Amino acid sequence: MTARLGSPGEFCWMDVKTRDLPGIAAFFAATLGWHLTVDEEDPRRSTKITTGDGHRVGGASDLAHPLYSPKTPAHIAFYLAVDDVDRRTATAVANGARLVVPPFDAGDQGRVATLVDPVGAAVSLWQPHRFSGWAFSPGAPGAPHRMVLTCRQPDRAREFYREVTGTDLVHADFLAGVPHADLVEGGAARWDVVVGVDDVETVAARAHGRVAWSADGGRPALRLAGPEGLTLRVVQLHHRLGDR
Repeated sequence: MTARLGSPGEFCWMDVKTRDLPGIAAFFAATLGWHLTVDEEDPRRSTKITTGDGHRVGGASDLAHPLYSPKTPAHIAFYLAVDDVDRRTATAVANGARLVVPPFDAGDQGRVATLVDPVGAAVSLWQPHRFSGWAFSPGAPGAPHRMVLTCRQPDRAREFYREVTGTDLVHADFLAGVPHADLVEGGAARWDVVVGVDDVETVAARAHGRVAWSADGGRPALRLAGPEGLTLRVVQLHHRLGDR
């Protein structure tokens, strides 16, 4: 079976960590049509992020909660699905990663560990139990399409993730450069999600200038900066006549 986002050895989830939930909600709604709502089926009443078509694409957490250190910066946490989080975490550390949060059980949902990879990008390893993450159809509009890591040593990063997962990340790109220097203060390596949309020009117009244009396989694409310096990428799902 062809690998897709959400399958073992691929990224499977994201969680937006912010001190400005209303600002993030307004920005995502205006640009991508995403909705942030309280999950009434969750006893913790967590915040879920869904597309306009109802696909669940992530969660959101308020950094003002006492659970988080006051020094925790706003960021988007990305989860990589693995078969054995303890073993894969040990492999990651042996290959140069810095362990931030050792493996622990997230209730009955799964087991997770957080680390910083050898090029400086944070990532969480997720071993699913009851919750496996993304389950939308490939190419669903408004949903994650790929992942991108921009760093100064992309070859080292690619090899690291191959060693950790035991395979190549099919839906991930490793790019050389300083992350988002044209949008926000660049420097630290970071993973970004690439969201596929039907009309990238409309997204750009709704972002009110907080974009930087690029290209993705000949299709128009952009990097999008939201509140608190949170960034993601947007790509046109289909070629259209007159695309830049």
